[in-house]
Amino acid sequence: MANTETALKEALTSIEGATGVALVDYTSGMALGTMGGGKTFDLNVAAAGNTDVIRAKMRTMEMLGLKSEIEDILITLSDQYHLIRLLQGRGGNGLFLYLVLDSTRANLAMARHQLKRIEESLEV
Repeated sequence: MANTETALKEALTSIEGATGVALVDYTSGMALGTMGGGKTFDLNVAAAGNTDVIRAKMRTMEMLGLKSEIEDILITLSDQYHLIRLLQGRGGNGLFLYLVLDSTRANLAMARHQLKRIEESLEV
């Protein structure tokens, strides 16, 4: 089992094209840990903003009567992929992993697979 810092470091170093990663509490919008990002990309601001994305999707699913659980949400930009993976089980309720990828270097299918593996090993 990996702690937050170890899991974030693994995501940033082992996922090809990763430029930033955060563990976020979507009930508060607060990032519990971040790595990467930089001066031009504030992961704390992105974490808070993506909290609204999750809340909106959950409200929509509720209005539609959908009983499925969200695995992940993908946002594609012209030069980046933003992957939001909701944590399941083991106290992960209300948390998500947020991964920013350089779309020219990333393999999206592999990134999703690796992020799922990291989520499964994360101890919160």
